[in-house]
This record gives sequence, structure tokens and C-alpha cells, in this order.
Amino acid sequence: MTKINELYDAKKKTKEEDLASAEYVALTGDHWTSVSNNNYLGVTAHYITKTWKLKSFALTVMKTEEHHFAEVCAQQFQTVAHKWKIEGKITTIGTVSARNMTAAAKLLPYEHMPCIAHMLQRSINMSLSNSGFANVLAKCRKIVGHFRHSAANTTELKAQQAALGQQQEPLIQDMPTRWNSTVEMIKRLNRNQAALKATLDQQNHKLVMLTPPEWDKLQRLSTLLEPCRYVMEILGGEAYISCSVVLPALCHLRQVMKVSEEDPAYVGRFKTIFMEELASRQENTNNAWLKLATALNPRFKDLKSLPKSEREEVWTSLGGMLYEQSPRRSLLTSQDGPPRKKTHLLQMGSDSESDEEVQPDREIHRYRAEPSISMEDCPMQWWAAHSGAHDKLARLASKYLATPASTVPCERLFSVAGHIVQKKRSALHSENVNQLVCLSNWLKDE
Repeated sequence: MTKINELYDAKKKTKEEDLASAEYVALTGDHWTSVSNNNYLGVTAHYITKTWKLKSFALTVMKTEEHHFAEVCAQQFQTVAHKWKIEGKITTIGTVSARNMTAAAKLLPYEHMPCIAHMLQRSINMSLSNSGFANVLAKCRKIVGHFRHSAANTTELKAQQAALGQQQEPLIQDMPTRWNSTVEMIKRLNRNQAALKATLDQQNHKLVMLTPPEWDKLQRLSTLLEPCRYVMEILGGEAYISCSVVLPALCHLRQVMKVSEEDPAYVGRFKTIFMEELASRQENTNNAWLKLATALNPRFKDLKSLPKSEREEVWTSLGGMLYEQSPRRSLLTSQDGPPRKKTHLLQMGSDSESDEEVQPDREIHRYRAEPSISMEDCPMQWWAAHSGAHDKLARLASKYLATPASTVPCERLFSVAGHIVQKKRSALHSENVNQLVCLSNWLKDE
């Protein structure tokens, strides 16, 4: 532990220097309960460097005595920000949709970014439970359990897979808390339909096999869930910007979930419920932040994912922010020097007034006139090459694009913590838990 303490202190100093050079920092946070029933708050930081590299790393996995009250949660976030000296740099705090976390975020002087992946998963769960898929999914889980809980049954299934020339792969059991596990279970069952039937025909079991219409229903469900799986994987990444992808991704889902005349009744119900749930939950997200982030992504700056009536409002907001950054605005709002009204009178006769006044609009216009980049191109590389031409917008881009779309970074911390705080190590000191989890996160890139 002495060596671990020394390594932690050295690496933490490096991380503190990195944060000191960052202009804006976004946080994600969530709570986790260990096997010894201790509660921990995990917090991760996300920022864009001056060389336009997206950086993410853990700040802490700190033990907390109480987390059910919003005031306590808010104080915990403030404690972390104070320890890392980033109180004035924080832009957003991303949390899950738990009531106490949402209320805590609203008490803090930062923007709140609810986890979009959680929002999608809840919409999917509600659609599955109310559209006629519950019975067929229950059968699937029993079939998967029959093989996963018996080594002999698994061996027989692998033998049938080999005989049919298929890849020998185990079945997957879906879990409510594991995103995309349902679609992965369905895809694995569909691929191994013949091997499953051949194996079960040779066994004495009490399982109720799926009928041909139910297999067809599974295939349709797999097609329905595949776009959702793709979107959730995109939103869960840490190595690339994700906040600016939310609105285009949700627009894509709304397109693929439109009910058509060829859809069976149960597919139509699924799509209808999903659209209603998604629309209801999206109202509680930080749509204003998402719109600005989308506009500052050169892939999606045409704002086709927004209604035409809302697009100009986004550019007007950006223009107002550029005006707030202008030197003249700083002069007008300064507490020192002549009163604001008299200063404004002096400026009315200035020859350069017109140039100053239109500068924000001119910069917005120049940025909008730039051609959009393809989906294969990196927005960070684009801004690295064009930040000199759009210096004020570049500052806003580094602020809005750094925010992650989900709390997946915290979920990954807790996965590591679960391996560290095992039953045989349940008495591990909380400070040691924090150092081990943080070091695991900091050293993974090295």
C-alpha cells in the first residue's frame, strides 16, 4: 500500500496539472453500493485540451454516509470540485435520472445533463412490457437459463453448433440493468435456432419451445432494437464527443420508429409506445445545451435534426454568447471607469462601431458557410485546423462538446470497483478503494 500511495500521489499531481490547464470541465457522477453495503460516489471529469484532444478520467470514488437527500448529494459534488480546484471551470454535471441526483444537480450552479442512455433504456423497457413481447421473452429467458445453468447442456449445444458448421458461442441472458442485453440475447438465439432445436429434441426437458410465429416475432424485435443498440453504443463512448450526437441520433430513431402499414399490430404498439416514452422523457433533458452542442459540431451544423422553426433561435443564442465575449461588451459591463450609459454615448460616434456590432453575426455567418464534414471525419480535428479562423466559436465548442451524453464513465468505474471490493476484500479501507479504482482508470491508457 505504501507503493500504491506514492504512485497515486504522483499520478494525482499530474491530473491536477492537466485540469489546471483546462478552461472548461464537465463532470459525471453516480452512486454505487459495495458488497459490504458501503455507499460510494464516483465522479469523472471530461474536458478538451488546447490541442483539441478529448480527455476523460476519474476524480474520485469517495465513501459517503448518506446519499438519499439532494442537499447532501450537492454538497458531495462541491467537495470534489473544491478538492480538485475546478469550482469555476465546471460547466455540466451528468447524472442518472434518480430523483435525488436530479434534485442535487438543480441545487448546484451548473447545468444538469441527464443520462440519455438511461432515458433510452427506460423507453425500451416500457415498450417491451406493454406491446406483447413479454411472453415470448419469458420463454427465451427460460431456454437460455436451461443451457447457462448446466455445463452438460452447454456441451451438447456446442456439439450441435459444430455439427452444423456454426461458431461455437454461448447463449446470452438479458438483464434489466445491462443495456442492449435483450437484443444480444435475441440475436444469439436467432443465429442458433437450428442447433437449439436439435439439442432439445435429444433431451428430456419441460421447456416450452418457441413456435414459428414467435420466432418471427423475435426476428422483428431484433430489427426494432438494432437501431437503439447502435445509438446507445455511440452515446456511451469516452474517446469521442457524444453530446452533440444526441439530437441527430434521436431524430434517426424517430424516423425508423414510424409506424407503417406493413407492421403487425404488436410492432405498431411497440413503435407507438416507444415514441411516446421517448418524447415524454426528452422533455426533461437539457435540450438547450444539446442544441448548441449540435450546432458546434461541424458534422451536424446544418441542424437538420431540429424543426426549421427552432434552427435560427440556436444561431441567435450563439451570436449572443459571442457578443458577451467581445471586448466592447466587457467594457460596458465593467465596474470600473465611466458609467455604462455615458460610455455607450461615446461609442455612438465611433467609426468602428458598425464593425464591432456585426462581428458576432459575421463570425456565425462564416462558420455556417463552411462545408459540413462527413461522418467519417473527426470534429476535433476540424476544430484544431479551423480554431484560428473561428477563435471565439472555438472557445464555445470546447465548452459544449466536452460534455458526455451519458453516465457510462461512472458505470465503468463501478465495474472496476466491483472487482476490487469482493467478498474476501469487503473490509478494504475506503481510501484504498478510491486509490485502486482511480489508478486503474488513470493507468489504463499507459
